[in-house]
This record gives sequence, structure tokens and C-alpha cells, in this order.
Amino acid sequence: MNFGRLTRGCLPGRVQRAGALAAAIAAAASLAACGGSPSAAAASGGNVLQVVVAENDWGSIAAQVGGKYVHVTSIIVNPNADPHVYEPTPADGRTVATASLVWYNGIGYDDWMPKLLSADPGNRTVLSVGQVVGVAGGGNPHRWYNPADTQKVIAAYVADLAKLDPAHAAYFRARAAQFNSVGLKAYNDEIALIKSKYAGTPVGASESIFAMLAPALGLNLITPSSFLKAISEGTDVSAADKATIDHQIKGRLIKVYVYNSQNTTPDVQAQLAECKAEGIPTATITETLVPATATYEAWQTRQLDGIAAALAKATGR
Repeated sequence: MNFGRLTRGCLPGRVQRAGALAAAIAAAASLAACGGSPSAAAASGGNVLQVVVAENDWGSIAAQVGGKYVHVTSIIVNPNADPHVYEPTPADGRTVATASLVWYNGIGYDDWMPKLLSADPGNRTVLSVGQVVGVAGGGNPHRWYNPADTQKVIAAYVADLAKLDPAHAAYFRARAAQFNSVGLKAYNDEIALIKSKYAGTPVGASESIFAMLAPALGLNLITPSSFLKAISEGTDVSAADKATIDHQIKGRLIKVYVYNSQNTTPDVQAQLAECKAEGIPTATITETLVPATATYEAWQTRQLDGIAAALAKATGR
């Protein structure tokens, strides 16, 4: 398996990836044929539900909310792996086949997961973030950067756990409440602080990840949405969008530039160089947990701290 970061839209090794996916699907189907697909009761042997999550950012939340009655396995844990083009292994297929709950992002982000699920459509609960928040393919998939959507997903997860394990429904609700009031406190406080100090500040960004967070921070993201989507999806950037962003940077129409350090394409590198030349502060975000052992809230809060520092430098506030 290739864990190197791949430029989206460029799919080297298409045949190899198709073969890997086929092998993973075959493994899931084989296990299903042998009776491997769990019922809720069987999968929660010892009162522990087996939860499989496609990406570890959502997986961190799943583990913290589920607590001692849930065992969470995140499939993508390497910070350099791109969920868009991930190659599931036969082991992934077997893991999915024996889960009582599978949580994936959807919205075209991890299309390999529905294919694994279709190989064994047995008695399991499936949580699709896209379905929960009502966003179809083609929309912005980075919903874990949207605080309101994250809350909707947590609520759906708690409801699913309560159905699978009714005896511990109150426990799951209490864990979610603690996660929101304690675990996310620093995260929510930093969001509120940035919004109170810098609301309306014009900023730029490298891709659509930040388009999910900027509104919650009260920031005015003026980078063309078509550019943000093109960089996120690895498609060609238009000359008009490049010219617009060049004008925004050289005219100092933005105060801060926020970029995904895991996806610095030549266009993004050029914009970073322009920001440096114009003295515009930059801040980094990442698509997946960095480091891989971080919790969702520690990762997000650290990035918010960086954004706040860049805004303070840019505005003197």
C-alpha cells in the first residue's frame, strides 16, 4: 500500500488500486459467506461494541464518546494517507465485515467504504456523515471542520449506540455531554475568542477545508470557491482564479492566508511565497490528525491557536 501523499485528480497505479480494492471486497464477502457479519448482540460480546471508522479524526470522537463500551478501529491513521485515493486491504475488508457499527464520511470523500459495505450488507449499523448532515456527493466533504455539523454527527452516533446497546444509552449520552462540555471546551473557547476579536477580517485559504471553519470564526474568506475546490480535488486551477488571488495578496486585501500543509501544490507554494514577500502572516491546518495519536480536540485547538496568532500579528490585536 502506498501511504505517500498523492496529488488528487492524478491516479497513478489505477489498476493496482482497483486490484487492492477488489481484494478487500473479496475478503469482506468471504467472511460474510462464512457467517461473519455480526448482529448487534453478537458484535458486542462482553458488552463492547465493535465500531469501525474510516478516518481517525472521526475515530477520535467515536472512541471518546463511546467510552468503555465501545472498541474503535480507525482504518486511515497515517497522516500522509489521502482518504480520496486510499487503497483498502483485505484486512480492512475483514474488519468492516465484523463491525456492529461502521462510520464513514461520504460526500465522495471515501468512496471505497461503501464498496466494502456492499460486499457484506449484513446486520450492521452504518453512519454516513453526508447523510446525517444532508450533503450529497459534490458538496464540501470536510464536515469535521464545521462545528455545527460535528455536533449533528455526534448526536446521530449516540442515537445509534443507544439502539445497539440500550442498557448503556444513558452512559453514551453522558459521555457525549462530557465530551462537549469538557473535551471541547478549549476548542469552543478559542472559536469564540477569534470570532469576538476578528469577526469580518478578510482572509485567504488554499482549499475548501477552511471554508468549513471560517464562517464559525466569523472570518470573511474571499478566496474564490472554485479555487478552493480545485486544490482540494486536484483539478486544474483557472487562470482567472490565479489572477484574483494574486491581486488579493499583492494588494494586501487579505490579512492572513490559511493553507493545508499536507497538500502544498505548486499553485499554493507560489501563493505562500507571495504572502511572505508581502508580509502577510500564514497559518497551517491539516486534513487528518497530526500527530496521528492526537485527539480531535487537541488537534483542532492547536490549529485554532495558530490561526489566532496569525490574526494577532496581522491586525495588532
